[in-house]
Amino acid sequence: MTKDYSLSALLQGVTVHKLIGHQAVRVQAVSFDSRTINKATLFVALRGTQVDGHDHIQEAIAAGSIVVVCESMPDDPVSHVTYVVVQDTAQALGIIAANFYSRPSTQLKLVAVTGTNGKTSTVHLLYGLFRQLGYRVGMLSTIHNKVDTQTIPTTLTTLDAIQTNALLARMVAQGCQYCFMEASSHAIVQERIAGLALAGAVFLNITHDHLDYHLTFDAYIQAKKKLFDDLPAGAFALCNVDDKRGVVMIQNTKATVHSFSIRAPATFTAKILTNTMQGLELYIANRPVWVQLVGTFNAYNVLAAYAVARLLGVDDQEALTALSTLPPTQGRFQPMHTQAGFDAIVDYAHTPDALKNVLMTIHQIRSKSGHIITVVGCGGDRDKTKRPRMAQIALRLSDRVIFTSDNPRSEAPQAIIRDMKTGMTPEQQQRAMTIIDRAEAIKVACQLAQPHDIVLIAGKGHENYQEIQGICHPFDDRKIVQDILLQG
Repeated sequence: MTKDYSLSALLQGVTVHKLIGHQAVRVQAVSFDSRTINKATLFVALRGTQVDGHDHIQEAIAAGSIVVVCESMPDDPVSHVTYVVVQDTAQALGIIAANFYSRPSTQLKLVAVTGTNGKTSTVHLLYGLFRQLGYRVGMLSTIHNKVDTQTIPTTLTTLDAIQTNALLARMVAQGCQYCFMEASSHAIVQERIAGLALAGAVFLNITHDHLDYHLTFDAYIQAKKKLFDDLPAGAFALCNVDDKRGVVMIQNTKATVHSFSIRAPATFTAKILTNTMQGLELYIANRPVWVQLVGTFNAYNVLAAYAVARLLGVDDQEALTALSTLPPTQGRFQPMHTQAGFDAIVDYAHTPDALKNVLMTIHQIRSKSGHIITVVGCGGDRDKTKRPRMAQIALRLSDRVIFTSDNPRSEAPQAIIRDMKTGMTPEQQQRAMTIIDRAEAIKVACQLAQPHDIVLIAGKGHENYQEIQGICHPFDDRKIVQDILLQG
C-alpha cells in the first residue's frame, strides 16, 4: 500500500525558514535524486561534494515532485509546487526520512559505533552477542546489513538517511529490539544520521585517516565528536579512555558518560592474559573469558561490546558467555592455516594505525623462527599522506614486503605505489618488491613462505571486488589464497 503523508507530518522537527505554496499537500515518496522521482514526491535538494541538488530542482518537478526542500529558492519557482526553505537540507532529509518511516529508531534501541578502526568488528560482536541471548537484532555495517536473520547486501558507501530509516522500519516490522550501526565520520558530517534516536554511542579510537575529505586531522576529530555532541540526555556515551582523544569526544555531550580501558581505571576494564593465533584470554568483571579473536586491538573491541551489553541491561556472565562463542568477523584478522606449514592472514587494515596493530599482533603470536611477509597496497582517490607511512610501517615490521594494487579507482596503480615508496632506504628496497597484479602478488608471497612464516594480506579484508577505473571487478583475497593452496 502506498504511503500517504501530510506535509506538516513530514516536517515535524524540521526548522523551516520559509514555506511558499500550498501547505495542505499529501506526499507519497521522499527522494534526493531527481532521477528517481515519481508523482507526489517530496524532493530534497542536497549540496553534495560532486553534485548540487539545487541544479536539478526543475528536473525533479518535471518528473512529478510536488514539494521541494531547498536552502535557497530557485530563480523560476513553479506555481503548483510547494517550496520549503531550510538552513541545511542534509539535516532536514534525515528528519523527514525518519518521519516518513514513522520514526523507527524510537521503536528499538539503536547504538552507533564510531572510530577509525574496529567499527565493523564491534558492531558484529554486538549483533552476535544479542542474537546469542535470543533477541531479534538488526545491524548496519560496511560488510552487510542484517534484519534479524536476513542478510541485505550493503553498498560501497555509507547508507543515506532514507535507506537507513527504511531498513530500521523493516527491523521494527520483524520485531527487532536492538540495532547496532557503524557511524563513519562521513556519515556524521553529512548528517546521514540526523533524525535518528540513539540509545547510545561508542568511541573506539581515532588516528590519521580520511584527510582527503576532512582536510585536517582536527576537522576529522570534530566530525567524530559531533556524534557525541548531538546525543540526547537519556543516552549513554561510551568512550575508550586509552585513546588520548577519548576525553575530547565526550567533553560536551549531554549523555551519561561511561569509559572502558585496558591500561587505566575506567567504568569497564579488561586485562589480557593470553594472546595466541587461536584467540585471546581476557580478564573481565573478575573472571577469565576466552574469545576467538586475536590481538590487543580486538581486546578493545570485545571490551566495548561487553560494556554496551552491560549498559543495555545484560547480565555480565551472560554477556561474557555469549562473547566467548562468537567467531571472528570475516576479513578481520582472518587466519588461513596451510598444509605447507605457514599461516596466511587476511585483514582489512587500510590505515597506518590498523596496519601497525595487525603487524604488532603478529609479532606477539608468531613462532620465533618464522618470518613475516606482508602484501599491501593503498586505495586510489583517497588520502595520499598515509601512503608512505603505511609502506614504512610494513617495512619496519615485516621481513619481506610486496607492494601491490588495492582499489586503485581512477588512479594508476604504479603512481600509488610510487607514492608509497617515497623515502625508502637502499636496505628497505632490498626487502621489498612491486607486483602490480594483486592476485600474482599474493601467489608470490605464498610461494616465498616457509614453515612457521606468516603471510599478511592487508587492505581489502572482506571485500569481494577490486575497483578499477569505475568498474568493480570480482576479487576476494580469501578466495585467491584458497585457490593457491588448492593448487599446491
